Amino acid sequence: MDKLVIEGGAALTGTIDISGAKNAALPILTAALLTEETLTVENVPHLRDVATMLDLLGRMGVSASRHGKLGVALNARSLGDPVAPYDLVKTMRASVLVLGPLLARLGSARVSLPGGCAIGLRPVDQHLKGLQAMGATITMEQGYMVASAPRLKGARICMDLVTVTGTENIMMAASLAEGRTVIENAAREPEVVDLAGCLNAMGARVIGAGTDTITIDGVERLHGARYRVMPDRIETGTFLAAAAAAGGRVRLNGARADILDAVLDKLREAGAKVEAAPDWIEIQAHGTRQAVNLRTAPYPGFPTDMQAQFVALNSVAQGTAVVTETIFENRFMHAQELRRLGADIEVEGNTAIVKGVTRLDGATVMATDLRASASLVVAGLVARGTTTIERVYHLDRGYERIEEKLSRLGARIRRVP
Repeated sequence: MDKLVIEGGAALTGTIDISGAKNAALPILTAALLTEETLTVENVPHLRDVATMLDLLGRMGVSASRHGKLGVALNARSLGDPVAPYDLVKTMRASVLVLGPLLARLGSARVSLPGGCAIGLRPVDQHLKGLQAMGATITMEQGYMVASAPRLKGARICMDLVTVTGTENIMMAASLAEGRTVIENAAREPEVVDLAGCLNAMGARVIGAGTDTITIDGVERLHGARYRVMPDRIETGTFLAAAAAAGGRVRLNGARADILDAVLDKLREAGAKVEAAPDWIEIQAHGTRQAVNLRTAPYPGFPTDMQAQFVALNSVAQGTAVVTETIFENRFMHAQELRRLGADIEVEGNTAIVKGVTRLDGATVMATDLRASASLVVAGLVARGTTTIERVYHLDRGYERIEEKLSRLGARIRRVP
């Protein structure tokens, strides 16, 4: 099992490219299930979760071939058994995204209840509620969701809570349903907008993505298309937080500032200078960092996937920060590991009180989930001495060659078996 070893204290300087967004690529890959024609997806990141999704689609009979360096061509003409088995779904919650497309295309699906990071319950009841409103019959059998529907029919669906994968699942299913589907209280995340763009490129009729009401007029069939995945806003935010903590000057090419307003505002509040153009973001961080309060919220609020990285940044900032997590009930597991490096963090329910310290000291720490892993990297870049991060397979689920990119910026980081 690999680990990362970081010699802290080096400022970050230079330019790197941002990869395609994991949380956009995964639903877009599952959209291939909706058509017999080839869907070519470009700017697909090389990640463990992407490999898992391609494996899952392959088991169902989807053929996949490389298309250039960062592209994959998918063809689902010969779909076999519409089953998403536990051995794959348990490692990645996004596997549940095959449920809607399979039901819409084949009229049946058998999908294991999902797994993924241990950061909270993340129930799938909103997915099931929406599909049932569209006429699906769904039962639970030995840990599997077993769904059937001769043809889904459009419906008006009001989500009880904002759910990104729930919105995406219903949006894909509705693309081939009979009639109009309206999703109210829909997720507004940029990744939802990206999926809508791909579906429309395939011949779907989706309007309103990016607002809390999405309307889908179902069509008889979808066709193949070529679509480029958006840049990863969480990878972007992670490198920006790392630069703000370690100091230096970093430019991120291929990044989009228009989908990171909440994060950029907090970085500026922390004392960093941030400049941006349509296809790059540059950060300069010198001198003392200031503690910043934050509260996670659905987009366009502060993203829960950036909370851990900012806890690490606040750990070495001047002052005390109050960080409130409103999305997941178990997302402060990184606090205990950051304390091993010398951070002063107290967790009370869904709130962490972070008192900045003058320095962190290297130690051996253990990654507990994907974004917690990123927070330990940020802290390790600042800590005095050597920090060893174990169980970095979590990190590989969502960051493409993070140690190589950080090395190009001057970080002293290496991967060891």
